[in-house]
Amino acid sequence: MTTLNSPKKTLLFLCTGNSARSQMAEVLLRSKAEKLFDVYSAGTHPEGVDERTLTALTKYGLPTTNLTSKSIDTFSGVSFDYVITLCDNASNECRSHPGAKKQLAWDFPDPKKMTDLDAFAVTLHYLDKRLALFLALEVKPNLNESQFTKDTVTEALATTDEEHSVNIDPVSFYKCLTDDIRLKTLMLTNYHGELCVCELMAALSEESQPKVSRNLAVLKKAQLLTGRKHGQWIFYRINPALPLWVKNVIAQTTENNVSLIQASNTQLSVMCNRPNKVSFCD
Repeated sequence: MTTLNSPKKTLLFLCTGNSARSQMAEVLLRSKAEKLFDVYSAGTHPEGVDERTLTALTKYGLPTTNLTSKSIDTFSGVSFDYVITLCDNASNECRSHPGAKKQLAWDFPDPKKMTDLDAFAVTLHYLDKRLALFLALEVKPNLNESQFTKDTVTEALATTDEEHSVNIDPVSFYKCLTDDIRLKTLMLTNYHGELCVCELMAALSEESQPKVSRNLAVLKKAQLLTGRKHGQWIFYRINPALPLWVKNVIAQTTENNVSLIQASNTQLSVMCNRPNKVSFCD
């Protein structure tokens, strides 16, 4: 495995087409923390940079020079400190990139398929907020959050009328947030992409597996989480079919209350015998 010759942390954003989300994330993280990260992006099936991506970046004063769509094969055999997938397709095609020291799975709707007129600006906004969360959790001491979101992109925030297959009762949803284990489970899963019971036990310093499992069952019954079984493990993630308003509540709760899961995230990072997802590549 080749390691990039850099004194900084290396990070790869991975998406399907490397045309929108991963390009935006690459530019945004460079603008936020260029002194700390060497940032790259690639696609499992690259299709060229979408012109609307360039338009959105330019609109908010972000550089677009030298942005190109690249195949993940370009980085074959290269080791990264972080690999972050930005869509289900990329995550499912390789649940654990072999060159990743740490991998996160963030599922953002494809702006090319959204009906909102400002879909690319909206996606830029959400990526900006998630990257602020990433820096708050992963970088010590914390960086000052970029003013980019507050000053420019917030006004572009709008809901989309994507179709979803799950109907969520607001009362039931908010009841699920009243328990400390369930709330932190949703926040941690929102950040990491997917976690199993043993990972949650380590993160939450909870010795009782039945207690964690019971709360997971509540979240799954409420259709907030879905699970996939692989061998002896069941990995849980935020249900991708949730309405956008529910995803927004979970995401914004996480992004604006980092201190609530800071210790849990640290405990998870030093967990011994953590399930190895390398064997889970499809």
